[in-house]
Amino acid sequence: MLVRCTFEELNALTTGAEQTLLAASCGGGVGVAAPPRELAEVEAILARDSDDLALDTLARQRQVARALQLIVDTMRDRVDAAILEQYVGAEDAVIAYFDYAYVLTIWDRVRRAGEEMEGVIELMTGSPPTAETATTITFSD
Repeated sequence: MLVRCTFEELNALTTGAEQTLLAASCGGGVGVAAPPRELAEVEAILARDSDDLALDTLARQRQVARALQLIVDTMRDRVDAAILEQYVGAEDAVIAYFDYAYVLTIWDRVRRAGEEMEGVIELMTGSPPTAETATTITFSD
């Protein structure tokens, strides 16, 4: 399953991923504490070779969703800081808001894709997804 992204969304996602990794490496600022697993997935999002997010298994979808949640949290903190340090109409605050909104929409599409994947697995197996079915049942583009 592919989650397609617009040019603007991809730019915002790259910005957010970079901000998240920078905040984590600095150990301060507006970053969110994150386990190395999620940070590695944020790095993988940056290193992707396509404009789309490929979600071939439910387990992969869950990894991407966790990384996107971390990015969204970091970007929300950045929006809040820009508004409080300047004012709501400041250029930095407006840019931060739009970047946050673009990534939030990507996260929502990935989240909804996961719900669909869970539903398909439940239809196929007759029970909710397990760790095994989340990794073994694949979804094509």
